[in-house]
Amino acid sequence: MSTAGEVAVAAATRVPRPLRGLPQVDMDDVGNYRRVVVTGGDAELAAVLTALLRADRLDVEVAPATGNWSARRALRAPARRVPLIRDETGTVLVSAAQWHGLDGAQLQGEAIVDDCVLFDGEAPGVRVEPTSDLPGLRASLLTARGRPNRWVVGRAAQLGTPGAQVIRDGVPAPRTVRRSTFYRHTEGWLRVG
Repeated sequence: MSTAGEVAVAAATRVPRPLRGLPQVDMDDVGNYRRVVVTGGDAELAAVLTALLRADRLDVEVAPATGNWSARRALRAPARRVPLIRDETGTVLVSAAQWHGLDGAQLQGEAIVDDCVLFDGEAPGVRVEPTSDLPGLRASLLTARGRPNRWVVGRAAQLGTPGAQVIRDGVPAPRTVRRSTFYRHTEGWLRVG
């Protein structure tokens, strides 16, 4: 553990004033602190949580901060354990994932949330989001306009397809997939605020 107040900043953007003076860490060092404040967006927060998951350090408190108010809250607020949603690659999902067909085509295949069939055949796409309470996630078919339709909650969402594009927290995966799964990890993460 760090002796510098045990709080560090993983900065992807400008560091808010209340956090200046704290040590800044990279992904290899996030597990060495009691609390890590993450500046940046969902993709940066997901990267920190992925690093903590892979290092087996989900006991580290993680606080997102984008401005002065959220930075002050990140330093003082208590942490609460919330479900950690990950995929089969060990990548954590913070905000939302989407499954889309290739090159603008309909998504083909079958998607299931726990034992509920979300679709079997074709769909415009699927959106998967973590929830702050159990069972851990929710998923919805997307309408032709790209909006969620009807949410189904569960512990896991799975897709089997001839080919799909996966977008995690706004970042497209580098390769198309034939199978994709998002599910609740056995241990949650400690969210501050």
